[in-house]
Amino acid sequence: MQARMPRRRSAILPFLIIVAALVVVLAIYTNIWTDRLWYQSLGYSGVFSKMLLTRLGLFAGFGLIMAAVVAANVAIAHRVRPRTRPGGNTSPMLERYRVMLESRFTIVMVVLAVIAGLFAGGISTGQAKTYLAWQNATPFGVKDPKFGLDISFFVFAYPWWEYVLSFVFTTLILSAIAAAIVHYVMGAIRLNAPRRGGTSAAQAHLSILVGLAVLVRGVQYWFDRYGLQLGDGPRFTGLRYTTDHATLNAQTILAVIALICAALFFANAVLRRWVVPTIGLVLLILSAIILGMVYPAIVQGTIAGPNEADREQPYVQQNINATRAAYDVDNVKITSYDAKTTATAGQLKQDASVLPSIRLMDPAKIGPAFEQLQQVKGYYQFPPELDVDRYQLGDSKTETDTVVSVRELNQAGIQDPNWNTLHTVYTHGFGLVAAYGGKASPTGEPDWIVGDIPPQGQIKQKQSRIYFGELNDNYSIVGAKPGGKSLELDTPTGGLDNGPKTNTYSGKGGVELNGWRRFLYALKYFDANIVLSDRARGDAKIIYDRDPKQRVEKAAPWLTVDRDAYPAVVDGRVVWIVDGYTTANSYPNSQRVSLQDATSDTRSRVGTIGTQPDTMINYMRNSVKAVVDAYDGTVKLYAWDESDPVLKTWEKTFPGTVLPKSDISADLMQHLRYPQDLYKVQREILGKYHVTNASDWFNATDQWAIPNDPTAAEGEDTKEPPYYLTVRMPNQDTADFSLTSVYVPNGRQNLAAYAAVNSDPTSPNYGQWEILRVPAESQIDGPGQASNAIRANDAVATALRPFTQGSGTSVTWGNLLTLPLGGGLMYVQPVYTSQQGSGGGQYPILRYVVVKFGASVGIGTTLQEALDQVFKGDAGASTGENNSGGGNTGSTGGTPGTGKVDEALARSELQQAEAAFKDADAALKSGNLGEYQTQTKKAEDAVAAAVRALGGS
Repeated sequence: MQARMPRRRSAILPFLIIVAALVVVLAIYTNIWTDRLWYQSLGYSGVFSKMLLTRLGLFAGFGLIMAAVVAANVAIAHRVRPRTRPGGNTSPMLERYRVMLESRFTIVMVVLAVIAGLFAGGISTGQAKTYLAWQNATPFGVKDPKFGLDISFFVFAYPWWEYVLSFVFTTLILSAIAAAIVHYVMGAIRLNAPRRGGTSAAQAHLSILVGLAVLVRGVQYWFDRYGLQLGDGPRFTGLRYTTDHATLNAQTILAVIALICAALFFANAVLRRWVVPTIGLVLLILSAIILGMVYPAIVQGTIAGPNEADREQPYVQQNINATRAAYDVDNVKITSYDAKTTATAGQLKQDASVLPSIRLMDPAKIGPAFEQLQQVKGYYQFPPELDVDRYQLGDSKTETDTVVSVRELNQAGIQDPNWNTLHTVYTHGFGLVAAYGGKASPTGEPDWIVGDIPPQGQIKQKQSRIYFGELNDNYSIVGAKPGGKSLELDTPTGGLDNGPKTNTYSGKGGVELNGWRRFLYALKYFDANIVLSDRARGDAKIIYDRDPKQRVEKAAPWLTVDRDAYPAVVDGRVVWIVDGYTTANSYPNSQRVSLQDATSDTRSRVGTIGTQPDTMINYMRNSVKAVVDAYDGTVKLYAWDESDPVLKTWEKTFPGTVLPKSDISADLMQHLRYPQDLYKVQREILGKYHVTNASDWFNATDQWAIPNDPTAAEGEDTKEPPYYLTVRMPNQDTADFSLTSVYVPNGRQNLAAYAAVNSDPTSPNYGQWEILRVPAESQIDGPGQASNAIRANDAVATALRPFTQGSGTSVTWGNLLTLPLGGGLMYVQPVYTSQQGSGGGQYPILRYVVVKFGASVGIGTTLQEALDQVFKGDAGASTGENNSGGGNTGSTGGTPGTGKVDEALARSELQQAEAAFKDADAALKSGNLGEYQTQTKKAEDAVAAAVRALGGS
């Protein structure tokens, strides 16, 4: 019989493992090295190096400690193993494990150590910012009320030491488990009768390990006492009566018990009497249950609960004081405002400076008008929601409210796209577009301040190319001129024979594609064209990560950025302005809120704005104003709240990355504003914390809520967003650019208060909150009630009926603005109807303006008409409009602004409108667009005349 030849092991599996490992290493190297190149191109290589070295240091440090401790204890367990096999019944499986461990012990030990080290190191890299903040901590100069420690201990040190203690405890527990398994497998520990027990060495080893773990747990008990001021209770965050008088004492006692228990385990290493340390451990566990849970529950149920209002009062006061300080609302000015509700002639005389700035062009609604009228080509686009800014136009020193956006690239609109057109030809958008916020053109369309390509208008743009923006996340290869020929499409006209004009990028931003870099980026994007194309050679650069918010987040990873970056023309260049926040989650006794919940409203669900991450915070400052150049992507960080200890900590961590506030140019300063997300968080806090008396706060009789947005889509239950408006608060001589919103009583719909914060950075009162509190006995409609009253008004319903009953058009309600005017609170709401665009789409045009003051409602084709109707024929001041909205007002009808009603004339005009709309529908069906537009215009003029005839009261 022929002997069987031994089978050769296949080399395929080892080969595949090696290839997979090389692929992983190459992917990691590619990601790290391209990140390094990106940071170098941005000028923030120090941030990259510091974060990378810190993560590597933490990975190596914690990983090696974990690996070394686990390996050492496994080695000790193996070294003190019995030299002879124990007698008695030993299972065959256990015997096989013992043999395997004996023969491959080194391999097993290394594998265990590596797994444990990778586990610990991987988790520790997520603590890089925690470590750096602790290492560079800056004192707050304020002490906590319980322990007398500087607030910096809780914000910077406590999170770090909490992690370190948790790591040490976990390391000891894992080491004890690993050692116990080795002792058991090697026979040093026997669990089967009749020889249950273990060797002296094994017992001593495990006793010491368990004793160390219990000792660390005792330190954690002691350390957790500081964390009681960070705990969330049923009603507020921070120290409470029960935690102060029961939990704190319990943790002190548990720390002592743990120390005694640890001593018993250490003694057991010599005495080997497991009964005593086991009793101690059971006592610790029972004590933790009784002292940590039962005792506080008894105190809460018998002392704190029945006398809660009295017992909790000092702790509520601590929470109020800490919360108002942490969110920077401790200097809010609250005044009683006995708002008028009766409209009289001439009532707005004192508010003449404010009326022209009332925004009639809602940035959340008129985006399609920008798209239809300023898109120019299908490969350009505007975001669904626009932004608000202000400019000093011409020689005037008066700031003009504007609605702005930039014309970005829309690669979905490129005809016959291929790699070259997507990545080397269509590389950028062009131009900032702006329209007046307080008026429309005579046709109801936006009244342009600057528009077209190249930009024409009153805002001069020396560099208007948009390489970096919110809408294009694809990479582009720019700067190359193969054969001396520019590749990048610049403008649709202006080139040879007035055809497309090309340009070559010459900005500082972007990573040069030379040599090895092309291969790296080909791997990064899995795109061989980057290596093969001649367009990626020479002076070519690759630009990516083009969203301004993303660039700021990477340049300053310690910042939380506002979700709404907005464009502005500063010193002739288009830039993106991004507000950056420093936040914390461990400010003692300060109320903890969800950043996502507090900042979510109707606007956060639209377009590029989005929502904040779902993280909990209890401290927030607008510490940085960031500017991203739309052409070259450069990022500049300016210190704004220079007194913020958190900002100072990060400035020490990354020296030179944040420029001083004094470096902000005068032109840039004109466009800065109070940030929205900070305002939203603060207004959420002030809904409860406008009350500063602990007893009143605890009784919750004066809580405010943010009303739902009455203009939200049907079925959406979202908070009303704040609005940037120019308002003149009572007892002020001048109007200020402000961020405003309203409150309603919790659970009710009437108005409780009007809140505004000065948003003009050139004003000495920038950041000053003022709340007009409406007396409880006053019944002023809240936004929901006002919206219902407006839509139910006969004059409003009559005016809009032709647009809602089969006319082929639709009605869109704009932002419902609340303004302190005429000694009261007035609602202003623009109303838009749809207009047919040249490309077949529809866009909104301003048709009417509705005003509500008290019980009076007025509707007109202009704000002036609506105001005059409400205020008895004469508002007392001019809005400065030149017949904005909806085309001609008609040649017939009553006297505009008199408030007189001519019902017969109104019926006649509406009959004419109805007939004209029927003729328009017939023309549309027959395809006669010219006649359709003529008849529609005729009908609209008749409706406008009918509205004036009705007086709109």
